[in-house]
Amino acid sequence: MSNESLERIARNKNVARAAARQLSMEQLHKLAEVIGEVIEQKNDEERRRQEEEALKARKLAEIREQINEAGLSVDDLVPEQPRRKRGRPPKKADNA
Repeated sequence: MSNESLERIARNKNVARAAARQLSMEQLHKLAEVIGEVIEQKNDEERRRQEEEALKARKLAEIREQINEAGLSVDDLVPEQPRRKRGRPPKKADNA
């Protein structure tokens, strides 16, 4: 089954019913079990991602607070970027 057909089944209830008619009850129960496991895994991954983002945000807030307490700014931590030369590079002279 291709990704496109799975998307069609997921988007349209009638398409899902038509696909389900081709399966036995045992196959439908197995499919429901597998889909339930996939949903649970996706929920766990999303929960972990949100926890990681929250931890990152807390650490960032702590670092900003420490920077402010030290009387520094972000500009003090980041060195000035080198300036790029404008214009075209010189042509190479052939010694022929």
